[in-house]
Amino acid sequence: MTFNETKITGVWVVEPKVFGDERGYFMETLNNRAFAEAIGKVDFVQENESCSVRGVLRGLHYQMEPFAQSKLVRVVCGAVLDVAVDIRRGSPTYGKYVAELLSGENKRQFFIPKGFAHGFYVLSEKAIFTYKVDNFYSPAHERGIRFDDPEIGIDWTMTDSAPVEDGRNAIFITSPKDRIAPLLRDADNNFTYNK
Repeated sequence: MTFNETKITGVWVVEPKVFGDERGYFMETLNNRAFAEAIGKVDFVQENESCSVRGVLRGLHYQMEPFAQSKLVRVVCGAVLDVAVDIRRGSPTYGKYVAELLSGENKRQFFIPKGFAHGFYVLSEKAIFTYKVDNFYSPAHERGIRFDDPEIGIDWTMTDSAPVEDGRNAIFITSPKDRIAPLLRDADNNFTYNK
C-alpha cells in the first residue's frame, strides 16, 4: 500500500497494491501494521456499506465527541466524489475541504480523521460504498452540515486534481435530514484543533 497525505494534514489517500491476472485480482484493503506505520494506530470497530444511485449526495456527516469517528472509505463498485471538511475550531484549514475521486476501478481509499465532516456524491449509475469506523454509531451524537454551504464552497464537480466528467450537470438527490442541516457557522461542533 502507498499512503499519500492530502493538502489537509491528517487526511490521506491510501492506494492498495493490486495483483491481477486473467482470473481477476487480489488486494489488501487494510493492513494494520502498514496503516499504523504511515498514519497511526486506529482501531476500527465497525464496517458499513451503502448502495446509492447516480445523483445521490450523502453528507456532510459527523458524530460529536465522545462518539466521534475516523473513517476509512472506499468504493467497491461505481464512482463517487468523496469530500472531507475540516471542522476543528482553531485549525489553520478550518472550513476547507479535500475532494477525491473514488471508484471500483481506481480502488483508492480515503482516510478521514475525527474532526472532519464527510460526504460523497454518486457519479455512476450505482455505487457500492464501504467504510470502516473506529467508534460505534450513536444517533444522539450524529450531526450534519449543509452540503452546499457557501462558506465552504464545495465544487461537487471537481476533485483536487481534475474535473469530474460525470458531475458537470450535477443533480443532487439528498435526504430530508441533509437538506435542512445547518451551515458550518451554526453547526453543533465540539472539535478543537490540537497541533
